[in-house]
Amino acid sequence: QVQLVESGGGLVQAGGSLRLSCAASGRTFSSYAMGWFRQAPGKEREFVATISRSGGSTYFADSVKGRFTVSRDNAKNTVYLQMNSLKPEDTAVYYCAAVLARGSSWYTLASVYDYWGQGTQVTVSS
Repeated sequence: QVQLVESGGGLVQAGGSLRLSCAASGRTFSSYAMGWFRQAPGKEREFVATISRSGGSTYFADSVKGRFTVSRDNAKNTVYLQMNSLKPEDTAVYYCAAVLARGSSWYTLASVYDYWGQGTQVTVSS
């Protein structure tokens, strides 16, 4: 079992930055590929970013490519989402998710992930 707790959300002006954190319980964090997803009101949950077990491989949605980065610190059982040049359309609840993985795998489909956090609200004002 893995428990995930997101933090770092808030209200920011367009063009600003936020860093989200996702802290995981358990001693096998490095066995999990991690993903970030978001859900805006009235919309389906969408993929944002993913990172492999070691952090050596990442992948981003086109909508955030070049603005967001994802990283992890396996010693601290934490994954981060650095969000720069934020836009009003980035407003959503952001979720982190975990799935047992092998090698440098990463995943973009929400259905693949076994564990989810409770989400953190990000609001970008224009």
